[in-house]
Amino acid sequence: MPDSLNPNPNPHPITHISDTARWVALYRAIESERPDAHFRDPHARRLAGERAEAIVRGMPAFRSGTWPMVVRTCVFDELVLRAVRNEGFDTVINLAAGLDARPWRLDLPAATRWLDVDLPDILEYKREALAGEKPACAYSAESVDLREATPRRALFERVGRDSRRTLVLTEGLLVYLTDAEVAALATDLHAPRSFRRWVVDLVNPRLLRMLNRRWSKSLAAGNATLQFAPSEGPRFFEPFGWKEIEFRSTWDEAHRLRRQMRLAWLWRLLARLSSEEKRREISRMGGIVLMERT
Repeated sequence: MPDSLNPNPNPHPITHISDTARWVALYRAIESERPDAHFRDPHARRLAGERAEAIVRGMPAFRSGTWPMVVRTCVFDELVLRAVRNEGFDTVINLAAGLDARPWRLDLPAATRWLDVDLPDILEYKREALAGEKPACAYSAESVDLREATPRRALFERVGRDSRRTLVLTEGLLVYLTDAEVAALATDLHAPRSFRRWVVDLVNPRLLRMLNRRWSKSLAAGNATLQFAPSEGPRFFEPFGWKEIEFRSTWDEAHRLRRQMRLAWLWRLLARLSSEEKRREISRMGGIVLMERT
């Protein structure tokens, strides 16, 4: 199968922002192969491909990112399954879907409509990699550059018209956008009345600085800059019609799932010795936010 995401070898580990999708798929493969795995993604290793191994060789900090990626995957899985099984959501739209394989690996209701949205090369690569595999739900994919307002709005209007209750996912997307780009996206997502809830992952400015110290050199060659980290947290979205209804702290969820960072016990001890305000700040440095339209 040709590697349409990156056909040519390159000394830089990441040469395009879509390469980050391989990076994330490899994290899913690593978790899936554990005897105590929280999820099983039988497609992750195939989707990551040999290119992912090359990326990892050029990223000495790769292993340190395993635990938050596993936590993020688990929490998104839980929120998706709750929405479509228990809360009446008939449609899921996954923006910048990358190499996500939830329609194939989750036990979704057959009637659920799932739409992946991304750039054409990555969608074609995923289609080829998963050829012959049957999704659990009514799956489709559409190529749209989410940076372009007109096709983005047309897509949202069409999906919104054809659904009753839509759940929007932006997993690993917003951090690469500017504040203005996130504001425009939030405004457009609020336009269709059936777009009822939106799941995002969010970091604060302090965590963003830490992530940039670790990853900026690796990401720079692919024009993948980590930049969105609103100081007001989920309140950033309120002027655009979205409010937080659930915050799942990456730190707290890691403890629940037993997928914590190295020396986490020491950080937890230090946190217990801190003020309640400081503990809350640490807890909300990064997390997954479920938002509802206002």
